[in-house]
Amino acid sequence: MKLEQAIKSNKFRNEVHKAGLNILYTAWWLKTMMSKELKEYGLTHEQYNVLRILKGRHPEQICVREIACRMIEKSSNVPRIIDRLETKKLVKRTSSESDRRETVIVLTPAGLNILQHSTDRINGLMDKTIVMSERKAGELNSLLEEIRVHEK
Repeated sequence: MKLEQAIKSNKFRNEVHKAGLNILYTAWWLKTMMSKELKEYGLTHEQYNVLRILKGRHPEQICVREIACRMIEKSSNVPRIIDRLETKKLVKRTSSESDRRETVIVLTPAGLNILQHSTDRINGLMDKTIVMSERKAGELNSLLEEIRVHEK
């Protein structure tokens, strides 16, 4: 669908302005579709992101601060997200052996299981939704990274 149809407007300052809005709209659209898939597993985007981060370090533990640094949405309240995942018995929280003041997190077997199943669904959704050649995907990645060149 064209952006103009989606937002029912064709007034843009210029193509760069339209591209920025197109990125925002597309991100919202993908997030909405993913949310529907994750809802079946009782997960939010943020919880899924934390589980993926933990999986990347599994079976090692990872501190809350490092999880927060790796989050896609940097404003997420990581301790609250971990509280909810711990209530669902998907993660286990302990004190670091090297620094008792630091909290570390590890995936539980249940967390690994739900992550595998939900990732299979998300991968299937992405395969159906984002249909483009590897070349075009590479070009898109380069363009998006070019936009974020001044990211701090």
